[in-house]
Amino acid sequence: MHYLLLTIIQIVDSIAELILVSLGLAVIFGMMRVINLAHGEFIMLGGFTSIFAVNAGINVWVAILVVAPCVVGILGMIIERIIIRHLYGRMVYTMLATWGLSLLLTGLATTLFGNRVQGISAPLGSVDFAGFSISLYNQLMVVVCLILLVGGYALLRYTRLGLIARATMQNPEMAASMGINRSRVFAMTFSLGAALSGLTGALLAPLSGVVPTMGAAYVSKAFITVITGGASVITGTGLSAALLGSIGTVTTFLSNPIFGDIALLAAALVLLRILPTGITGKIFRGAS
Repeated sequence: MHYLLLTIIQIVDSIAELILVSLGLAVIFGMMRVINLAHGEFIMLGGFTSIFAVNAGINVWVAILVVAPCVVGILGMIIERIIIRHLYGRMVYTMLATWGLSLLLTGLATTLFGNRVQGISAPLGSVDFAGFSISLYNQLMVVVCLILLVGGYALLRYTRLGLIARATMQNPEMAASMGINRSRVFAMTFSLGAALSGLTGALLAPLSGVVPTMGAAYVSKAFITVITGGASVITGTGLSAALLGSIGTVTTFLSNPIFGDIALLAAALVLLRILPTGITGKIFRGAS
């Protein structure tokens, strides 16, 4: 019984991590149809930002929850204004541009920080349960994940800002005719997606550490999760992460992490074969 409960806790932790890794990409790709191959590097920059903020004497919670997402969000807004806004509607060019940006950010991070793992100590400690140690920080990540899902859904579905964002992404010309500043909405949306990625990197820093090349480990899983989720940015990402995360974690328990990743990919391929538009493709027409 205790082992079953521990397994469930591990599955929930894995689902929460997959959701956090995917949310920033879900906002940028799911709403804006921008293939951001630099998503993993935004996560990496969030991790490094939190580490340097803590080393500079800033409280660890402020560094993780405030400094990292704000810094990466501002960087995302700058990148959108300089590069991305000139490529809307040209998906291949956007993909190439963000791929180049990914290589640039990885190279700069390697030059500045070195190709070694850095990290910060996980706060909160752990508790003993049936002879096993359970990290309280992992459970906090689950809570943060739930807050982001509920808050994101409420923001997109029930607020004026969410209505403006969804209207602009679905019909930019009509939104512009109603006096909505499309450029500002695009910039804010891209910045929000980057900020969520930065928050994810900061949250992961105490668990897995940060290295300049870490982005490659997350970007593929994030794309698989978002594409499998379908049309709904928040609901689709949550449902997809729950399904794929559960399959991957159970397979890992039964075999090893390599087969866990293979099972996750295989499940996504089968699901997309059955539902080509994703889990929520035929259910949701909006972007929430």
